[in-house]
Amino acid sequence: MSVESLFPRLEALLPRVSKPIQYVGGELNSVVKPWDSARVRWALMYPDAYEVGVPNQGVQILYEVLNEREGVLAERAYAVWPDMERLMREHGVPHFTVDSHRPIRAFDVLGLSFASEMGYTNMLTALDLAGIPRRTADRTEEDPVVLAGGHSAFNPEPIADFLDAVVLGDGEEITLAITEIIREFKEEGAPGGRDGLLLRLAATGGVYVPRFYDVAYLDDGRIAGYAPNRAGVPDTVQKHTVMDLDQWPYPKRPIVPTAESVHERYSVEIFRGCTRGCRFCQAGMITRPVRERNQETVQKMVEEGVKASGFQEVGLLSLSSADHSEIGDIARNLADHYEGTNTGLSLPSTRVDAFNIDLANELTRNGRRSGLTFAPEGGSERMRRVINKMVSEEDLIRTVTAAYAAGWRQVKLYFMCGLPTEEDEDVLAIADLATEVIRTGREVTGRKDIRCTVSIGGFVPKPQTPFQWAAQTSHQDVDARLRRLRDRIRGDRRYGKSIGLRYHEGRPSIMEGLLSRGDRRVGRVVEEVWRAGGRFDGWSEHFSYDRWMRAAETGLAGTGVDVDWFTTRERDEDEVLPWDHLDAGLDRSWLWQDWQDSLHGEESLEIDDCRWNPCYDCGVCPTMGTEIQINDQAGGRPMLPLTVV
Repeated sequence: MSVESLFPRLEALLPRVSKPIQYVGGELNSVVKPWDSARVRWALMYPDAYEVGVPNQGVQILYEVLNEREGVLAERAYAVWPDMERLMREHGVPHFTVDSHRPIRAFDVLGLSFASEMGYTNMLTALDLAGIPRRTADRTEEDPVVLAGGHSAFNPEPIADFLDAVVLGDGEEITLAITEIIREFKEEGAPGGRDGLLLRLAATGGVYVPRFYDVAYLDDGRIAGYAPNRAGVPDTVQKHTVMDLDQWPYPKRPIVPTAESVHERYSVEIFRGCTRGCRFCQAGMITRPVRERNQETVQKMVEEGVKASGFQEVGLLSLSSADHSEIGDIARNLADHYEGTNTGLSLPSTRVDAFNIDLANELTRNGRRSGLTFAPEGGSERMRRVINKMVSEEDLIRTVTAAYAAGWRQVKLYFMCGLPTEEDEDVLAIADLATEVIRTGREVTGRKDIRCTVSIGGFVPKPQTPFQWAAQTSHQDVDARLRRLRDRIRGDRRYGKSIGLRYHEGRPSIMEGLLSRGDRRVGRVVEEVWRAGGRFDGWSEHFSYDRWMRAAETGLAGTGVDVDWFTTRERDEDEVLPWDHLDAGLDRSWLWQDWQDSLHGEESLEIDDCRWNPCYDCGVCPTMGTEIQINDQAGGRPMLPLTVV
């Protein structure tokens, strides 16, 4: 039975909201399939505003992968702004997809991609507007399967009561596998109802169904353990890893937004995973091993993607794009191909020790020379050893000096505040580093218009990293250190005016920390915040620390734990963590040892990149049945040997 579009009811509301075009759809390369042509239907949602969500690579990839399959339909949805939410409630318009404005509740699956925990309240808004019961226990066969993925899904426990299922890792293959399970289930007449479908998904070992696991707590508030409560449900759930990215060259036809978005470019992921071993970096840990696309695939994807979209910028994406073994050839060949055109190239993620001027010149051959961004992360040499960010001050100054000498005038440096073992002097060292950057830049260029922008984010310990046991620094300490840094920079009469300082206060990071390492008890807090009007908590103008703290006081009442217990408390080695039953492949004892190795200040043990060095036994490759994939200049795909140190 066909499902009618809600657009006739929605259209009358558009003149009364801000940026109405974000709800209209009809973008270049969007897909609208006849409802009756599909047996399985997905609504893919990025739980943030259209301008943030529409460029998201994960959603765009799955959107194409699913829509290429016969009998499968996928449409996109985004969070609606409060003005639209109010009108939708007043006029009884349910949450809709932007492609054909069909009601989300009519789909088989609502797939949510969480890049950040701060989108959890937007998920509750979407469920409520769609007419889907917020809690999984209250849903019926008439409701879609609410499934989550993305980096935040590696600890879904704070929103476990709202999720039917969770997928860890790469989505391309498992999404199609889930689709086939749903197709077969429906063709067989839906035996066992909603639980029957969820049991089929859980039995694969690759889909986590929270309701099929019971959690017990100790008297002191810690977790005693997780245990399956249904036969056939595995003790642990494993992440998914796509091993041949060349077989998945998506997106081929990227969505061209009708409204302004945060990234106006065609993005190609040139490799996935990172083995640099930065101890704070969840993305690097959970996406291992490294898997490169070869340069022929990258070249073809760029040419076809630019032709299909008309974008004038191409972003070569990864966690550290200059680390690709063929990055020189990739940049040179693309620069040759687009020389004399309006198409420019960018490398959004570049490490100091992987950057070189020749590469930068290739990327800017068409005359586009914007600022360069580097991420030392820690202000002092000691701090960078603690976090295993093996970049010396000498390396940074040498790289930045070369950039200034080659014609750049603006450099941005990114740091974190609140890292484990951090002291005031480690943060004040940021000012010294920025000052030296300006001084040497003026010296090599003979110019006074050299600029350096310092951007600082608050550190949040994340699951599946060596710092998952660390105490988070209080927001009072973070703010005090940032004030001292600001005063140090402003007080420098010679260089201070050439240094821009941007930072976020510590309070939002505390709430992110609560959601990052919380357990199922935190779900009550999320729901309380939502009931109190919490929306778009990742946006500073919408975030309210007081609202979150009031909700925590109410939601955690009677549990014996509070916000500090989840955030500023250090964990012991034997404590059961909320994500211990979710397997990212990383050996828990290796993570603990790396955490211990970080605690020696200037003597902290550094770990090399296992792409170019013997394996240091993090556990991913043998556990996941995977291997590091590096291209060579001849175009082959050799696998690096596993030689454990």
